[in-house]
Amino acid sequence: MRRYPIFLLLLLLFFTVLSGTAQDIKNCRYITLDQAIQIARDQSPDALNAKQEFRSSFWAYRTFQGTYLPQVGITAQLPFLNRSIEKYTNPDGTETFLHQQYIDYSANLAISQKVGPLGGTFSVTSGLQRIDNFFSDTTTHNYLSVPFNIGYTQPIFQFNAYRWDKKIQPLKYNQAKRKYLENIEQISLTTTGYFFDLLKAQIVKKIALTNLSNYDTLYRIAKGRYQLGKIAENDLLLLELNFLKAQSAVETANLSLDNALFKFRSFLRINDTIPITLVPPSEINYFKAEPDEAIVQATTNSSQSLDFSRRLLEARRDVRQAKTQNRFSAELTAVYGYTQNADKIDNVYNNPLDQQQVALNLTIPILDWGVSKGNIKVAEAQEEIVKNSVEQEIIDFKRNIYLKVVQFNMQPNQLRIAAKSDTVAKKTYEVTKGRYLIGKINSILDLNNAQIETDDAEMNYYTALQNYWQNYFELRKMTLYDFRIKQPLNFNIKDIRL
Repeated sequence: MRRYPIFLLLLLLFFTVLSGTAQDIKNCRYITLDQAIQIARDQSPDALNAKQEFRSSFWAYRTFQGTYLPQVGITAQLPFLNRSIEKYTNPDGTETFLHQQYIDYSANLAISQKVGPLGGTFSVTSGLQRIDNFFSDTTTHNYLSVPFNIGYTQPIFQFNAYRWDKKIQPLKYNQAKRKYLENIEQISLTTTGYFFDLLKAQIVKKIALTNLSNYDTLYRIAKGRYQLGKIAENDLLLLELNFLKAQSAVETANLSLDNALFKFRSFLRINDTIPITLVPPSEINYFKAEPDEAIVQATTNSSQSLDFSRRLLEARRDVRQAKTQNRFSAELTAVYGYTQNADKIDNVYNNPLDQQQVALNLTIPILDWGVSKGNIKVAEAQEEIVKNSVEQEIIDFKRNIYLKVVQFNMQPNQLRIAAKSDTVAKKTYEVTKGRYLIGKINSILDLNNAQIETDDAEMNYYTALQNYWQNYFELRKMTLYDFRIKQPLNFNIKDIRL
């Protein structure tokens, strides 16, 4: 019966420890690489800026489209009061001053439509105007109506911006969509860097604590052996030195961990104080990409390929614009409609009279001292510069894609070698440490070398792991294609909340 209180006490102690461990786990946030990337894509500053840049391009394209849709507007003057003395020309040609005192009201409805392929403007207007003249003893009212007016203005031999904009603006919008995808992949790439920087800082701290524990044990054992005369004093001093270095390494690792953790939290905008433990990627689906296919995908999907086309079009446009400026040009304007005036509003729409206006304006430059020719030559020279630059950039673009694919295809083997080296180094250290503890080897240098090689091998493994994922996201960014699932990258425009 006396054993029951002891049993209950142990049972209570067990659940207390278990509860504390569970509470520690609950208060610690475990984050994988995929989770970190998703958080960064949702709320990092770079993600927010990428969305704003795309919104700007989206509305710029919508503005371009709206410019060539019918425009409807109303203009009104309610009222215009004029009480002044102004100069007036009499029918006989003499000048005099006339006292004016009136109120003018007007309202106009206009519908206009740009005719993009022709470069002209078509318009339909309707308006009504009223003038109230005030004299010393009487007030008169006059109305002027324009029930219906149709007009068209057509530039002749002038630069038509629409013909070029309808080619360039869709390219710029598509380029903005691809640029947004590239920015998202850059966020993944940046997050991967911060993730592994923090992960390696955590690993360095773990190694530092492990080494501190090991050297503490070894140093205490060595002091006993030294007192028994089994090891030399220099070995004891070397172990003491290693123990002191291990203490310093723990402090340095703590500082590096705090710095890496701050950068990681800052980029992902994690504002709480819950401790973070990173979970390294454990499963990797190795695959290879073909350089030729990668070049095709990059040419088809990347924003840079559209940038090449856009710059060439803009250079050609500038040459065309230079050739049409300061040259012979004309503008034809034609208006047809109806109008009527009356002193009562009831009569202002009765029996409207037709009205027509036709005008042809000419611009004929005679002498410009070579300004037009100079502008054309400058534009043509700039076009050649753009062509040469684009040709070289296309060559570099394809070469960079090829090198990136080759580099990526090397990563799986590099990662396997690093993992195997880490396993071998750890096993070597454990064997060397065990032999030292049982006294089969007395040289502390062998143990130091084994420990250094173990630490380096573990860090090399995580560096190789980081290189694999960074090369993976770099390849995605350059081609906007996921070779792992054999699909181009895309996004839902509704997720940006335009």
